[in-house]
Amino acid sequence: MKIAIISVSKKGRELAFDLKDKLDLDSTIIKCDLYYKNVKKCFPILFYEYDAIIAVMASGILIRSIAPLVESKVTDPAVINIDDNGKFVISALSGHLGGANELAGKVAGLIDATPVITTSTDVNKKLGIDVLAKDLYLSIDNTKEILHFNKAILEGREISLTVNPDMNFDYLFDYLNNVTLEINVSIEYSPKVNTDEIHVSFDGHELKLKERKIIVGIGCRRGKECRFIYDGLKKSLNDLKISHSRVNLLASAEIKKDEKGILELSEKLNIPVEFVEIDKLKLFESSDVSKSEFVYSKFGIYGVCEPSALIMAGFDSELIYKKTSYEGVTIAVAISK
Repeated sequence: MKIAIISVSKKGRELAFDLKDKLDLDSTIIKCDLYYKNVKKCFPILFYEYDAIIAVMASGILIRSIAPLVESKVTDPAVINIDDNGKFVISALSGHLGGANELAGKVAGLIDATPVITTSTDVNKKLGIDVLAKDLYLSIDNTKEILHFNKAILEGREISLTVNPDMNFDYLFDYLNNVTLEINVSIEYSPKVNTDEIHVSFDGHELKLKERKIIVGIGCRRGKECRFIYDGLKKSLNDLKISHSRVNLLASAEIKKDEKGILELSEKLNIPVEFVEIDKLKLFESSDVSKSEFVYSKFGIYGVCEPSALIMAGFDSELIYKKTSYEGVTIAVAISK
């Protein structure tokens, strides 16, 4: 997630600096930038350049600033509102698909504040279908139907999830078994459903949830044992709150194609691995990729795990987990558009 923090007062600015220092330590936060005053000029830029906006200011200023920019729950960024004293963290816009509810809870924990969530499914301890899709990194084909399904979930009605019998949907069952919010579902199997889709139906209405490809980029020291690489992977996926069965591909650089630990991990988890050509890594550019002068001095490329993951995730992919080191292992995670 790319976050912008904007404040308008001296006290709010101090809070913004403190919050940025804490968010920068979070591997799921790809970048966090600070903005101060110039609200009218900043918001039109922030609204389209960032996944989330944290506004440390009065709610009136925030509402008037974003009102002309709001378009859709599908495209609007997450917006959360914090008072200057850091007492309350309000999920103001895009609570579910944009992730404002989750971010509000995270930020509240970091600054010892009270999170304020108002979405119906959350306050009634129900699992919205859009929350399920976001948590499992699934796209929704017909977002206009979300309201119908969430209303049914609120009423305790049973909705049907249909999957292809040949596909490994362990991650779906793991998620449903572990989630603390309530949802009444039945699981059906049909070969007519595409292997990367979950069909959701209720009372003549239907949604298609489609997997966005999740690619785990791996870098490691020469000869690193599988168990150490696996430990790093598990920690990263735990941070993202997803099962390894949700991962579509492992990726690394061509120079690692004979790395026994990576090959063993691929076999152990039954996840295919691809090795990206050095020339592609040399040509790849992204402002989100961190650069290592040490790696460049040895191999002529600035990094392994981040660019490998982004390249294999395809055009316009994005990082959801920045390069993180685990005792000689680096892990990054990218997701397809």
